[in-house]
Amino acid sequence: MITCKSARELEKMRQSGRVTARVLERLKDAVKPGVTTQDINAYADELIRADGGTPAFLGYHGFAGSICTSVNEQIVHGIPSSRTLRDGDIFKIDIGSCVDGWFSDMAASVPVGQVSAQAERLLDVTRTALAIAIEAVRPGIHVSDIGFAVQSYVEAQGYAVVRALVGHGIGQALHEEPPVPNYGRKGTGVVLKPGMVLAIEPMVNVGTFRVKTLADKWTVVTDDGSLSAHFEHTVAVTPDGFEILTLTDATPQVNHIPESLRRGEGGMRARQTPGRIQAIG
Repeated sequence: MITCKSARELEKMRQSGRVTARVLERLKDAVKPGVTTQDINAYADELIRADGGTPAFLGYHGFAGSICTSVNEQIVHGIPSSRTLRDGDIFKIDIGSCVDGWFSDMAASVPVGQVSAQAERLLDVTRTALAIAIEAVRPGIHVSDIGFAVQSYVEAQGYAVVRALVGHGIGQALHEEPPVPNYGRKGTGVVLKPGMVLAIEPMVNVGTFRVKTLADKWTVVTDDGSLSAHFEHTVAVTPDGFEILTLTDATPQVNHIPESLRRGEGGMRARQTPGRIQAIG
């Protein structure tokens, strides 16, 4: 069932989103060569709890981490471990918080030290894809219009959109209806209404869109071993457009895209396809 949140409920989600966004900013600053993914996970757990939240992912269907930590060809759901980050890695942090019973979900791909030109461009394209997806949000559009916008842009840049993993609704549960694919035809699926809240999360690969899951039954990687990037925000549908709920700023900003999502530029429009399985966060 799809739920539309009231003004009071959206304020609760803003509070949760601010915790998630503040913690993610501090985690980004902690990412450097020589740090382990478990170091970042432990720091995240400490920060979320200190800010009045609980880690949304810890124990979710048995997941062992407070955040998902994925490196290079790992797309999502990487389990924190003793793996040491190295200069040139792309490190993906997927983080969620629960505050007073309300969830928020966010992700960023962080360059470790000096990364290649290929990796830098992948980050820019994926970041821009998220901005394009969010800018598409408004009452009256179909959820597939978001995926069409992402796929059109990403494929025009020569990259592939992951189809086996999708975004999702969010609120008093980490995963709610509807699914939010990053591909598809315009004009199909659920029509957006004010009060709906979506976790929008493009996952973009340098090579094939195909993926596989490792023996740990969690970590999803590119099928061909190519690099992947992932960015995500929790976004509310407003009467006039959208509001990003996972921002550090306490002031609600309708139809505002933060500068951090505007670093990558590029063309638009391409094609379509189908599939789906919700990402953990």
